[in-house]
Amino acid sequence: MGYFDNYVLVSTEYVQQNINNPNIRILEVDYDPSNYFQGHIPNALLVDWRKDMNDPIMRDIIKKEDFERLMQKLGINNNTEVVLYGDFNNWFASFAFWVFKYYGHKYVRLMNGGRKKWIEEDRPLTKEIPQVTPAQYKVSEQNENIRTYFEYVYTSLPYYVKDKLLIDVRSPKEFTGEILAPPEYPNEGAQRGGHIPKAINIPWSVAVNEDGTFKSYEELKSIYESKGVTPDKEIITYCRIGERAAVTWFVLTHLLGYKNVKLYDGSWTEWGNKIRVPIEK
Repeated sequence: MGYFDNYVLVSTEYVQQNINNPNIRILEVDYDPSNYFQGHIPNALLVDWRKDMNDPIMRDIIKKEDFERLMQKLGINNNTEVVLYGDFNNWFASFAFWVFKYYGHKYVRLMNGGRKKWIEEDRPLTKEIPQVTPAQYKVSEQNENIRTYFEYVYTSLPYYVKDKLLIDVRSPKEFTGEILAPPEYPNEGAQRGGHIPKAINIPWSVAVNEDGTFKSYEELKSIYESKGVTPDKEIITYCRIGERAAVTWFVLTHLLGYKNVKLYDGSWTEWGNKIRVPIEK
C-alpha cells in the first residue's frame, strides 16, 4: 500500500531525471549553507534555513511578504513544482515544506532520503550556481490549522489525556533533560532541560530507514498507533527549534493522512525559557 499522499515524496531517480525540467525548481535547504557550496544537485538553488525561513528580527518564521519575495527571487511562481531536499536527514527541508504549506503552495515535494541518499548513490554534484529569471508570486492563504503557539499548548495541558496528544520528537536524552541539544548542533539557548508536562517521547527517527528514506505506510501506521497516536486525536508535535517536529508532522499529515496535526515551532527553546512555566524530567 502506498502513502496517504503519494505526491509529496519523490525519489532521487525522479529528481535526476528532472534536473533540467523548466517547470520544476529544486531547492537545497541547509542549516549550514557551506554544504551547498561544497557540491549540490545540478540546477538546485540554496535556501539558507536560518536566513530564508526565519524572520530576521523576531522569533518567527518568514513573513508573508518576505516569503513572496523569496519565491520571486528563486524563480518560483504559484504553479511551480518545488522539490526540497536537505542535509543528511531532511530536518530542515521538512521544516521548509511545512512553511510552503503554511503559505498555501500547492505543488511542493520532498526528495526521499535527502542529500545523504543522493551522495550514497554517487549521483552528480556541482558547485555551479544556476541563474534564474525572477518570477511573480502571491500568497493567497495562510494555513493556521497546521501551526500552534505557546498559549494554546499551555492552556491545553489539562486536556492532554484522551483527545489531545503532545509528541516530543527529540532524543530520549533531550526528553529527560540530560542534554539540551543534539551534540552535532549548537545549543539554541534553552535554560532548562526536560519536556512539556504530559508529552510523550517518540523520536522523529523512528520514521526513517538507515538510508534516510521514510519507512512504509504499514510500518509507520504500526509504530504510531502502538504508541496511542491515532487519527481521532488532535496531535501537536514539538522538538527544540521546530525542524525535527516538522518531520513527524510531515509523516502524520501527509504519509499517514491524519487530519488534525499541528506543529508547535516555538518548541523547547520557547517553553524551556519561559518564567513560571512547568516542566517535567
